[in-house]
Amino acid sequence: MGLLSRIESVRDGVQHDQTSERPAQTAAATLAADQLNRARERIRLKTIEALNDHKETSEAQVRDKLEEIIEAEAAELSRSDKTKVSQEIYDDIMGLGPLESILSDQDVTEVMVNGIEQTYIEKKGKIEQVDLLFRDNNHLLTIIDRIVSSVGRHIDESSPMVDARLKDGSRVNVIIPPLSLSGPILTIRKFSKKPFNADNLIEFGSLSPKMVSFLEACVRGRLNVIVSGGTGSGKTTLLNVLSGFIPSDERIVTIEDAAEIQLSQDHVITLESRPPNAEGRGQVTIRDLVRNSLRMRPDRIIVGEVRSSEALDMLQAMNTGHDGSLTTTHANTPRDTIARIETMVMMAGMDLPLMAIRSQIVSAVDVIVQQARMRDGVRRVTNITEITGLEGDTVTMQDIFVYETDGSMDSTGRFRGKFRSTGIRPQCVEKIRMNGIPVHDDWFGGT
Repeated sequence: MGLLSRIESVRDGVQHDQTSERPAQTAAATLAADQLNRARERIRLKTIEALNDHKETSEAQVRDKLEEIIEAEAAELSRSDKTKVSQEIYDDIMGLGPLESILSDQDVTEVMVNGIEQTYIEKKGKIEQVDLLFRDNNHLLTIIDRIVSSVGRHIDESSPMVDARLKDGSRVNVIIPPLSLSGPILTIRKFSKKPFNADNLIEFGSLSPKMVSFLEACVRGRLNVIVSGGTGSGKTTLLNVLSGFIPSDERIVTIEDAAEIQLSQDHVITLESRPPNAEGRGQVTIRDLVRNSLRMRPDRIIVGEVRSSEALDMLQAMNTGHDGSLTTTHANTPRDTIARIETMVMMAGMDLPLMAIRSQIVSAVDVIVQQARMRDGVRRVTNITEITGLEGDTVTMQDIFVYETDGSMDSTGRFRGKFRSTGIRPQCVEKIRMNGIPVHDDWFGGT
């Protein structure tokens, strides 16, 4: 046999051996995974059975009992597998099960559980699928019930939708069968344990230093500001940052569906709406809370989001001495924000003429800050727009700052673009200065 023939023979033999080894390796891995799953379930049931004998159990007691049972029931497991199984079962008993590992990741901003077989996360602005192990629908429903019951809510077939929040303020939405045909659906909007500040937003590329300086002057100068944008565009994060500019000697009332605003000031009253109970009674709406807040002697009113008839009460509050109020709403452009507010005011059922509504908007709202989540995953302030008045039946406005991009991307996958001042000196500057806040004209010129 020639040299070339011998080489080809050896190569074919190696390839044959590798091919024959693959099914064996796959079978061994499957067997090991099955053994680990059986051991995990055995340990979990033994631990729950042991803990049921105790009325109260501390975290340390659960840890100790887990280690004891793992050594007795699964001594054959490797040290790493023992550690992994122990943590998984501990999270299942004391926490939120498989979700704990994801929720502890500071880079994850959104968790989307689409039934027990499909889970997605948003990480650094990008959505990706992850592997999470839920045993069955009951396992996922138990975790959901643990979340909603911790804030006094309940979920079942008669009440299959709920909004709630985690201890760290993260927003939770749940919808279950029969409304969901994909099994229990859980969506968690995470919030940073340490609230972002203006420097963080500049670092992220969300806005420029001049824009921050102008917005700080607007808040401290008691202008009424609306932050608008689409879902997931970063409205609440920006609202948190703007709220941080409010002087610490002012009385602040925050109103939300689920408390998310994190303020560092001392004099803060937090109000939260309440859904109806199982009998359909006891509901307290955002509108009810806005009305009540006017009797609480607020210096500032912050509404997490206006989405319905409470827009009328918010406008009236802004027009009756509660300057410097802040809120958010869903809209894609500053012009759309005006139209949306008009629609929400009409939902109040007061049968107001359109011109009266627009006059209220012009008198109440000073600045609209438009936020967007762009295709590169970065949340950016795309417009800071001033409302200037009425011409005929049209609300007039002018951009103070804009974000410009040609749609091209750099090597890191981010849009090439810039924040630019339009060169217009806002009319609201005089109101800001009347409240004792300095304004620098160089904010409004150049890139």
